[in-house]
Amino acid sequence: MTTPTSAVNWDLLLEHARAALSHAYVPYSKYPVGAAALTDDGRIISGCNVENASYGLTLCAECALVSSLHMSGGGLLAAFVCVDGAGEILMPCGRCRQLLYEFRAPGMQLMTVSGIRTMDQVLPDAFGPQHLEGQ
Repeated sequence: MTTPTSAVNWDLLLEHARAALSHAYVPYSKYPVGAAALTDDGRIISGCNVENASYGLTLCAECALVSSLHMSGGGLLAAFVCVDGAGEILMPCGRCRQLLYEFRAPGMQLMTVSGIRTMDQVLPDAFGPQHLEGQ
């Protein structure tokens, strides 16, 4: 199922992403990140970053969001937005783009610093579960 851009309430997703910032645990970087997504069944889920003294164990907001996806019933991500501590649009890093790709609905859209893009536009020629089938 592809969600048309016009069917996504981007303002509401931004509101949820900005609200998630207040839950970020960022004692080291002081760089909170909030994320929100619309699922393919119409739910809105969110996540924030959670740092760790062992920096490599830090969880990105996208990781928390995917965990929330599974904790709230599963499904796929239809639309996604991520914000920095000032509430401005933030582009997911490459690692997080890969994570989002794994759990995307067909035609998933992201609000990016350069406008609304599809997952395939922000991570072209991606490697995914389809490459492991039959292995």
